[in-house]
Amino acid sequence: MKVVALVSGGKDSCYAMMRCIHYGHEIVALANLMPLDDSVDELDSYMYQTVGHQIITSYAECMGIPLFRRRIRGSTRHAHLSYSITPGDEVEDMFILLSEIKQYFPFINAVSSGAIASDYQRLRVESVCSRLGLVSLAYLWKQDQTLLLDEMIEKGIVAIIIKVAAMGLVPAKHLGKELADLQPHLLQMKEFCGINVCGEGGEYETLTLDCPLFKNARIVLDKFQILLHSPDSIAPVGILHPIAFHLEYKKDISSLRGAGGNIDGCSDKMGCVHVVEGSSTDSCIVRCQSSHPVPDNYSYEHLRLCISTTKRDVFSVGCWIEGPSLGLPEDLTAVLWRIESLLRTEGFDWVDVLYIHLYISDMKHFALANEVYVKFITEKKCSLGVPSRSTIELPLKQVGYGHAYVEVLVASDRSKRVLHVQSISCWAPSCIGPYSQATLDKEVLYMAGQLGLDPPTMELCAGGLVAELVQALENSEAIANCFNSSLASAILIVVYCSAYLQSSERYKIQQMITDFLKQKVSEMQTACICSAFDPIFLYVLAPDLPKGALVEVKPVLHIPENSEESVETNLHQDHDKKPHDRVLEYARWHDSCCQNYIVSEKICAVLVSVTKDVAADICGKNLQNAQGFEANGFVKDMKTIVKFCINLLDKILVENNFSWEDLKSLRVYFTTDLSTTADVLSLTISEVLGEFAEVGKRVQVNEPIFNLIPVLGSGGSSFMDDLITCELFASKL
Repeated sequence: MKVVALVSGGKDSCYAMMRCIHYGHEIVALANLMPLDDSVDELDSYMYQTVGHQIITSYAECMGIPLFRRRIRGSTRHAHLSYSITPGDEVEDMFILLSEIKQYFPFINAVSSGAIASDYQRLRVESVCSRLGLVSLAYLWKQDQTLLLDEMIEKGIVAIIIKVAAMGLVPAKHLGKELADLQPHLLQMKEFCGINVCGEGGEYETLTLDCPLFKNARIVLDKFQILLHSPDSIAPVGILHPIAFHLEYKKDISSLRGAGGNIDGCSDKMGCVHVVEGSSTDSCIVRCQSSHPVPDNYSYEHLRLCISTTKRDVFSVGCWIEGPSLGLPEDLTAVLWRIESLLRTEGFDWVDVLYIHLYISDMKHFALANEVYVKFITEKKCSLGVPSRSTIELPLKQVGYGHAYVEVLVASDRSKRVLHVQSISCWAPSCIGPYSQATLDKEVLYMAGQLGLDPPTMELCAGGLVAELVQALENSEAIANCFNSSLASAILIVVYCSAYLQSSERYKIQQMITDFLKQKVSEMQTACICSAFDPIFLYVLAPDLPKGALVEVKPVLHIPENSEESVETNLHQDHDKKPHDRVLEYARWHDSCCQNYIVSEKICAVLVSVTKDVAADICGKNLQNAQGFEANGFVKDMKTIVKFCINLLDKILVENNFSWEDLKSLRVYFTTDLSTTADVLSLTISEVLGEFAEVGKRVQVNEPIFNLIPVLGSGGSSFMDDLITCELFASKL
């Protein structure tokens, strides 16, 4: 049978699992009940051992099996031996936990528990199993405790004493001792005062640090504290409170993938942790954690999550730190962990990700960021090909974002085509690491950020900006050619410019790119290949780029199945038409703030740029610089500017028969010159979107639908002088 094992961390639940395997069953998931408050070591419970709960999260990685946990919200409300359903009782927490596990793994048909002598515990497990149609497995039930203890030690269970509450057991002397070392004393105490040698009378509790089930790693307790609960002279009660521990791997970690067996629905074979929360069955949700637990200093409240749409065919997710920041490795681990949690909750995994934007606070830590990245995104996890990726440095810390910010684009149908060439050649730069050159999904090609790298040497081209930009464009063109396309078919070209560029150099970029693309269009026309060249251009000024590059090009292409597709760009039919409930009066000059790329009934891409001059006109003020907004009522002015942007985006969507439900991504770039934190701007945008929802717009505001990106500068031109730039991508594909 497929078994979910109830684990407390003690020797009994571990040995019960070993017995299950001995009798031919397969352990496919672990289940644990933990205190509502992490600072509490022990609950007054007849059902659950909670001392040492801080370490249980490691069992997933040690065994390579997913661990599901739930906080104990109930108490002992039904104290009779035979149990009947009682709302608010702690047994209902077990029912909710196992219910969620069964939904996650519907093939599970049995539950293992380590009950030896307690009818109270056994009957309650049996009651829950009966309600869920599961079989209760209690292979230790009524076993001779002396023989059982000997078997556990002989079979390789390494456990320490973490609680004592019996005559002959002294906290200062016996807590932290290994069970094998204490066995002679326990047998002596059995003869002297009749204690249960397996602790079934509550005499002691244990924590398993190693056993044959721990194929991947053993737990090493580095530091602990002895807490005396009762200084009784005859039977003092004390517990061991873990303070620090680590895992000692039994072999090279890279060889452990797949150690947990083939478990449907959980692609991380190293094991994962799922926290089931909620006060009732109806409100329960499952949050999944990778085998790299989120650092204790973070919580869900510290990890801001934005989702582009409630439609789950193609959607984007952005995550960043709001709160205490520990450093790049910790921040990036927490962010990737949180995204992985959401993906798995929604039935996705890294294999479903099309594209990843990786933003870090300091490019000097680029190698360190990659070390963390490869712990989550690997080729083994991405059977259809690893996602394409771009990486830049952004001023994250200045706006309270911590050291790492990640965006992912996800698709549900797994029909993507991935180009992942790792060989060094004269063709285009190889991909060193778990990311691909390009990913094609539903006629849209998402290309990795391209630097001016010379393919055969993988070094930046000498000669400064001109050489680098030309090479970056040539590299992009080579990749597009692999999909029988060209940069002339671009929907959007994002150009990341390094802050190390001189101002005079930035102004050359736009003309150089335009000349390059015109040449490609001419070549295609000569070859009698039709092309509509008029992509959206977005320029972003970043503090630094990988390898110290001066420029990075990130194209998005349309590759139609039908070569006769009609494309409309930067054109507005019926300028005077106003969508319903227009908040701001429309003026013809507003069109100069927009770029758009429309493929009828398929794609709607829009860029709205708000420069200082435009902002001043919108707000009716003569402002000389961005800082002037704060001195003249920043919040009110910013709300007016945001309304302007959302109105224009909505106008173009409506005019082209798109809705907000078609949204795949919405990025709002804002300059750090605004002297504001991201949360203030985020609240303003959310408020405006909320007002749209109230007047009948189709904006989903029950969760954030935009990613807020701090930059040194951005805009539709290489001047990059916008206060705010909005980049929207909607699709019916």
